Amino acid sequence: MSTTKLSRRDAGAFLAGLLMTVGLALSPAAIARAPSILPTEPLTIVTASGRHSFVVEVARSQEEQALGLMGRRYLPADRGMIFDYTDAQPVAMWMENTFISLDMLFVDAQGRIVRIAERTEPLSRRIIPSGGPVRAVIELNAGTAARIGAAVGDSVELSFIAPGR
Repeated sequence: MSTTKLSRRDAGAFLAGLLMTVGLALSPAAIARAPSILPTEPLTIVTASGRHSFVVEVARSQEEQALGLMGRRYLPADRGMIFDYTDAQPVAMWMENTFISLDMLFVDAQGRIVRIAERTEPLSRRIIPSGGPVRAVIELNAGTAARIGAAVGDSVELSFIAPGR
């Protein structure tokens, strides 16, 4: 039988990866340093209070969208996720298996916020409808929409969604 001795650093990295894989909580600092699960893009939300920058993971496939932020126990303040539906369509979200409360911003094909669902209830099966056709849904930490003064009609800038497109 052969054995391999791991350094403390390698053992720590292995354990952190294992814990993330099984969905156990890591410290906020460790998660903030961890790579995103999905590709990321910069996102700007333009409100009456100014321009607010975030980095969002982009969920495009049905599998990525079904998983969303489920299982996560922490989301840095400047991070989020965007669900890109490619074509505008009515959508419905829910919070089952999502441990952190989120704000959901529903965005039309022209990059305008058409609905905001604030402080969604973690672990809930309650359906959160878009209220009409949307191109994307942005998920941010609960309270972010109020903090930045986001309102229906505000614009979102992203590589595939820009005002006026």
